[in-house]
Amino acid sequence: MSNRGPISQFIEKNYLHFNAAALVDAAKAYEAHLDENGKMMITLAGAMSTAELGISLAEMIRQDKVSIISCTGANLEEDIMNLVAHSHYKRVPHYRDLSPQDEWDLLENHYNRVTDTCIPEEEAFRRLQKHIYKVWKDADSNNERYFPHEFMYKILLSGELEQYYEIDRKNSWMLAAAEKNLPIVVPGWEDSTMGNIFASYVIKGEIKATTMKSGVEYMAWLADWYVKNSEGKGIGFFQIGGGIAGDFPICVVPMLYQDMEMENIPFWSYFCQISDSTTSYGSYSGAVPNEKITWGKLDINTPKFIVESDATIVAPLIFAWILKQ
Repeated sequence: MSNRGPISQFIEKNYLHFNAAALVDAAKAYEAHLDENGKMMITLAGAMSTAELGISLAEMIRQDKVSIISCTGANLEEDIMNLVAHSHYKRVPHYRDLSPQDEWDLLENHYNRVTDTCIPEEEAFRRLQKHIYKVWKDADSNNERYFPHEFMYKILLSGELEQYYEIDRKNSWMLAAAEKNLPIVVPGWEDSTMGNIFASYVIKGEIKATTMKSGVEYMAWLADWYVKNSEGKGIGFFQIGGGIAGDFPICVVPMLYQDMEMENIPFWSYFCQISDSTTSYGSYSGAVPNEKITWGKLDINTPKFIVESDATIVAPLIFAWILKQ
């Protein structure tokens, strides 16, 4: 324990049973996977960027503890919005007590609520829109095509947004990812504010839909990446929450095996999900990891962990362990 910081020591001393023990087991297995030169994918569902996961995730990226990220369009943009508009966010600790009228008043004041946190439309969405539109339009005019995250990387690396930075840049995971050119896949990007805004420009005839590379192209790109990176210890899968951020990339293995007929393609070599979704009828987010064996995603011997808890609490603790904090 001597080389570990106080958070790790506290975890090892107190987290001995139930979900707490699952957290420790998952963290130790993640670390063992990296020690054996394995790679790790992290998938981000929900509103983890607005929960400011960047405070711990950015350091994971800088220290090469993650090789690739799959995230929703919301998580892609909301980390940047927090970077440029943090002081304008509004916390609503009593969100459970809000009436429909209270919610309407927030809307009228241009606040969009995510649980206890309201994102300011003007300073966050519109500020980003103004700058990202130029990048989209330039690519469109030059008949160039990029993925959603590549446009975000362009705008971050251009330095255009620095004038607005309101948090320490080291706490933005997107900035850390852009600086490393970390691979990202963003399935269903259209289901995000910037995705909706892009669609509006397409409808208005200002930008071609093809300027934005698609989800099918993300899957094809991921297939190529998986084949090139799955030798040796292989690639682990660390899933935060449920949804498309996890469902989409995990399918690359059965696709390669069954549809591309690559019979020697390795299964995911580690699996952990942090989820508060309960196992229910037809729910994939709440399905136990063993169900994934039947779909050709995980092997019988893949180390499997599920921490049934709140990802905003669990993920930073697991990251703290891996970072030896």
